[in-house]
Amino acid sequence: MCRRLLMSAKNALSVRGRNTVAERDAVAAALPADAVGFDSIAVRAGQRRTAEGEHSEPLFLSSSYVFASAREAAARFADEEEGNVYSRYTNPTVRAFEERLAALEGAEEGVATASGMAAITTLCMALLQSGDHIVCSRSVFGATLVLLRKHLARFGVTVDFVALTELSSWEAAIHPGQTKLLFLETPSNPMGEIADIGALAELAHDHGAWLVVDNCFCTPALQQPLSLGADLVVHSATKYIDGHGRCLGGMVLGRSEQMTMLRAFLRAAGSSMSPFNAWVFSSGLSTLRLRMEAYSRNADRLACWLLRQEQVEQVFYPGLEDHPGHQLAARQQSGFGGVLAFNVSGGRERAWTFIDAVELLSRTANFGDVKSTIVHPATTTHAKLSPSERSAAGIGEGLIRIAAGLEDADDLIRDLQRGFAALG
Repeated sequence: MCRRLLMSAKNALSVRGRNTVAERDAVAAALPADAVGFDSIAVRAGQRRTAEGEHSEPLFLSSSYVFASAREAAARFADEEEGNVYSRYTNPTVRAFEERLAALEGAEEGVATASGMAAITTLCMALLQSGDHIVCSRSVFGATLVLLRKHLARFGVTVDFVALTELSSWEAAIHPGQTKLLFLETPSNPMGEIADIGALAELAHDHGAWLVVDNCFCTPALQQPLSLGADLVVHSATKYIDGHGRCLGGMVLGRSEQMTMLRAFLRAAGSSMSPFNAWVFSSGLSTLRLRMEAYSRNADRLACWLLRQEQVEQVFYPGLEDHPGHQLAARQQSGFGGVLAFNVSGGRERAWTFIDAVELLSRTANFGDVKSTIVHPATTTHAKLSPSERSAAGIGEGLIRIAAGLEDADDLIRDLQRGFAALG
């Protein structure tokens, strides 16, 4: 892993010639060639330093940039000369964040977007055309299902949804010569199902398709899909990358030729990340591994405790040894993440009663925050799915999702006890 991170960090110093010489020199000074550890890269990669000598990352809040001459302006607009043009598609703060996350994922480049869903939309609009076909896991975020099934269909892109863990279903759904993308989340939201990234990458490549992995639940601190054979990685930076529930943002990462296509679409469509949000996300990356390990510890503690509660029918967390994806997750992840789910007996009303009784956990659909959250997926994050689609994904009316934060685990357990007490 360290060797791949080092190669990517070096790539971050001269991505597509978009940086000025001064910027490249600043990045090189911030990250020596022998600094290959994950945390060093998370803190230093992509950093710029202006003539003011600031130690923190600078924030470039400018919509446009001044040119030295009309000739320079023309050359930059024609992509004949390096340099900033307009912050919709060239901004030093956004570029620094792109380079840092790309280094952590082992990608050649990344393209930052306004949200996680904007990242998926940008990917699809840039890489697909009418007549193309996608095979997608049923176990993805509800908005992803709606985007692929409803909105892309208007542009002639078709999609088939399959069971995440059934390789034979993926293979059967491929349309030879037409399927361009295989799309999945692993671990899945909210059931924590685990896909074999290597096997699906091999299947995709055998049919001339690309494998896209939404790595939002693990982040590169726990899983690096590109090193397992995936072609593209998608993030909602809103979640763990920020880590404090402050900003919206997304990113697509992969090879430079793919990112060139995405950047061309972003330049025209304007699905861009704001410089301020990029500045916040870069700071979040600095503590990413530490937070992911802490989230995982709390989630594991809660999952083990929930298993012992009489009113819990089933707990879904890949860190549990009886989880069907446990062994696979242990091989391709370095931790099991901070999200778990469990079924309470009695359906929706009892689940709602439980959720309404907690006082410490936040009732919100977001996750990846330092604050633990609790939500009823069937009526929130996956409410747009039909009952049959939710059933196929395993999302029942009694299912509750918890995203462990950084509070003391004993306090979280005491709060969950309030929920069980309310059930009687």
